[in-house]
Amino acid sequence: MKHIFYTFALVFFTVGCGNAPQPPIQLNDLSNDISVKKLGERLIDLPYGLNTLEANQDVAQEIFIAVHGAGSEGYEWIYPIKTIDSKQKHMYFYRWHDNWCFQSSAVELANEINNLLSQNNSFKKVSLIGHSYGGILVTHVLKLWNAATPLEVHVVASPLLGTSTLKSICGYEPIEMLPNNTSLFEWRTQHQLDSAFKYLSEDPQQINIKGSSVTVLPETYKGNRLGHNWSISWVADEAF
Repeated sequence: MKHIFYTFALVFFTVGCGNAPQPPIQLNDLSNDISVKKLGERLIDLPYGLNTLEANQDVAQEIFIAVHGAGSEGYEWIYPIKTIDSKQKHMYFYRWHDNWCFQSSAVELANEINNLLSQNNSFKKVSLIGHSYGGILVTHVLKLWNAATPLEVHVVASPLLGTSTLKSICGYEPIEMLPNNTSLFEWRTQHQLDSAFKYLSEDPQQINIKGSSVTVLPETYKGNRLGHNWSISWVADEAF
């Protein structure tokens, strides 16, 4: 009877350990030996809120935060995060409820950044990069910015003009001009090549924001059509 009990206990322990959740993904985990799909699943499985991607920030002078778009599977961020990372940047990933209106998540992110700045005066710059619907969120943070630390915002393949749904349900109003101590860079895909926008009669990326810098991406990237998700990788290569 004892033999049966111990055998059962051993099997239960082994199965339990095999199903144990993995620790939160870190930059060191972004290995070329693991598929970007699997790494993306771990990235998007991070808890809601601001997640650090590295433990040590002693030499970092810049907070760098990646903000995903609606329905993201995370894989489109793996190469860009690895490429953008440097010793001067402390990398974060912001996980948010992208099936809701953006305002409360933007306020939460702004508060998280202010907390980081108050805890560490070595940070000289804050950078945000938002993809697709995430670009709407980061430009709302831009509206709220009042810190002394400079803020640089990048939006990639983002419908900053807004859609009827965003405007009617979420009350979205595009930013018209940049606050002091901030900068904005728009990285726009070509309308007919972007699977998220090509069926819309009007390109939702087309907007005039005073003080913003606009770059239209090329048709191809590394031999592939440069569409909605590849756009982040192109910007990572060319802008940072």
